[in-house]
Amino acid sequence: MKRQLARLICLAVVSCMHVAAFAQAPAPTQPLAQPTAQSLAAPPVSSAGPATHVAVIDVGYIFKNHTRFKLSMDKMKDEVMAAENDLKSERDRINGLVEQIKGFNAGTPEYKKLEAEVAKAQGEFNVNAQLQKKDFMDREAKVYLQVYTEIEKSVAQFAREHRIAIVHRFDGESIDNSDRNQILRGITKPIVYLESGIDITPDVLKMLNGPAVAGAAAPRTR
Repeated sequence: MKRQLARLICLAVVSCMHVAAFAQAPAPTQPLAQPTAQSLAAPPVSSAGPATHVAVIDVGYIFKNHTRFKLSMDKMKDEVMAAENDLKSERDRINGLVEQIKGFNAGTPEYKKLEAEVAKAQGEFNVNAQLQKKDFMDREAKVYLQVYTEIEKSVAQFAREHRIAIVHRFDGESIDNSDRNQILRGITKPIVYLESGIDITPDVLKMLNGPAVAGAAAPRTR
């Protein structure tokens, strides 16, 4: 029993010596590092700058200055004019037949023959005119759809590359204050104000036309 007490006393003395030594140990010469504002700040933004979440584009301006679209429309206009000239020639021929009818008495075989020929020619003329009109309108719609699809893809690509969340359509055409219709169009615009820096029209137009396209429209300034 005495030996056990002696051991306990020895252990207590040793423990006290360790505590005293720790209490008398010198304080560290360097203070612990404290968090700074810089260390708590968000990660640095990339060199591309902050994301622009909203942009605008003038689709009408794109169509007016889209090189391949203008070439397609010009080609189609030439074809329309050629078709109109053919129709005009046929109409003149029919009018000539009508004039010939006047030289015959109604009811005569010649009169009836020319009358039937005029009726047939007039019917074919109307059908051909309607079919050609429908064909040109369908082709025009396909060209518009093709170009608009290209615009959508270019806008989507540009938006992804520049972290743009949404692109609004707007009309950047200037208003003629002497034109009542243009004034009404201007005051009903959905966008009242915008910063020039969010207009991506020149960038998208450049993507569509390509750097090697001769005569491409120069980026507009606002």
